[in-house]
Amino acid sequence: MNNGLKYGMWFLGGIALGALGAVAVSRGKLDFKPLATDLISRGIDVKDALLSKVEALKEDVEDLTAEARQTAEKRKTSKAATKA
Repeated sequence: MNNGLKYGMWFLGGIALGALGAVAVSRGKLDFKPLATDLISRGIDVKDALLSKVEALKEDVEDLTAEARQTAEKRKTSKAATKA
């Protein structure tokens, strides 16, 4: 089977599937609202979980930075004390 015929069959299959879905939605047999609501609520849960992880990581980095600054400051003062 050549590629043109194969792609044409896929195209016609997509058109048929789309028409079938449009008919099912117009007759009210498919209700997307509960599915969409559930999907969006789960997306919000994932977003909240990711934001909490990012916030925890941000706090850890801030703690490390503060400790590094203190260590650098101690090193500077000890060098200044040994030179004087």
